[in-house]
Amino acid sequence: MKKLTLNFLTIGLVAVAMLGTTRAQDVVLPPITKDTEQFGQKPVLISLEGISGEAAEVLKFDLFVQGFNFVAPDAAQYQISGSSAGDVSGRVMDRLAKKVMLSRSYNGASVRRQAHAFADDIVAAIQNKKGIGQTKIAFKSQAPSGNGEIYVADFDGHGAQAVTTDSAIVAKPSWVPGKLAVYYTSYARGNPDIFFHSLSSGQRRVIAGYSGLNTSAAVSPDGSKVAMILSKSGSPNVWVCNADGSNLKRLTTGLEDSSPTWSNDGQWICFATKIAERRRLAKVSVNGGKIQTLNTAGVSNPTEPDWSPDGKWIAFTRQAGDFDICVMSADGTVPPVVLVAGQNPSWAPNSRTLVFNHEIGHRQVLSVLDVFTKQYKDCLRANGSNSQPAWAK
Repeated sequence: MKKLTLNFLTIGLVAVAMLGTTRAQDVVLPPITKDTEQFGQKPVLISLEGISGEAAEVLKFDLFVQGFNFVAPDAAQYQISGSSAGDVSGRVMDRLAKKVMLSRSYNGASVRRQAHAFADDIVAAIQNKKGIGQTKIAFKSQAPSGNGEIYVADFDGHGAQAVTTDSAIVAKPSWVPGKLAVYYTSYARGNPDIFFHSLSSGQRRVIAGYSGLNTSAAVSPDGSKVAMILSKSGSPNVWVCNADGSNLKRLTTGLEDSSPTWSNDGQWICFATKIAERRRLAKVSVNGGKIQTLNTAGVSNPTEPDWSPDGKWIAFTRQAGDFDICVMSADGTVPPVVLVAGQNPSWAPNSRTLVFNHEIGHRQVLSVLDVFTKQYKDCLRANGSNSQPAWAK
């Protein structure tokens, strides 16, 4: 038996989101544009027997947004069976190879967390990848009235807790890799300032509080530097500094720069800009120098880029009347592909799943998308609108 020990998120500012019970429906999206070989893949067929209730819901959510689909046992390549009476236990059988790939029991946490751990082990056994079941997201949650606050939750939207209680406009949370800490913008002091916030201690301090706009903090993969958008010299441009705000350096001089994101090696920063009255994506060396524009031919008004943790992909938002989520290869060999309506994409640590927000009934809802099969699920919904998600790496 595997004893499961899980760390629970403790936040100094304790305020729990009042979540609704709306359930997501499984959706397989038809292609909006011509697929490349990378997109529109067929999901891995699996079945589930013996596990029911909350544990089954968790497994179905976690696996569906990582490229699996549930079918009858005789149609599945991998058959999952087990029990969720008390603790969770289960096994995975490869029906074609006629071998057991995984057999494990879990305890020491809630059924929901046990099921997330089982889902992660299934992904590791079948895909040889690290699962995302026990990861976190940060996002802005705004009630029908009010300015909103920054929240942190499990990646599926459960267990949401408020990080801020500013009663002021907040925006653009960004995680420190490998730590329970975030950066975000808040008007708590009357100006859009960038704050660092430790979720374990509750400690908060201003990192960028210059005159004008301070927003869109993005932390380097090693956690040592922060890129951000500042307008302290006039136009909003990309700046970079140490994690504590020191050693500030300006990298761009465009007219309307926004949304910086780091390459996985920490050497480049991709961002949105405006050149000759057109929105473009570009990148600049962390040491400065000439910017290089990215080829997004066929996709108008690209913005809000996010570079995948493995360095292969850049997700971004297309603004063409409505908003759409697009993905292209970082090296330009795979042109942009439009995947689904939505905005503000953020990659999961597995570099195949995105969290984003889209509109349902005049409010924003968080959803999780498997990029390569185009399957997605809506996260558990809170009252009001939820947007600007950021996935912890």
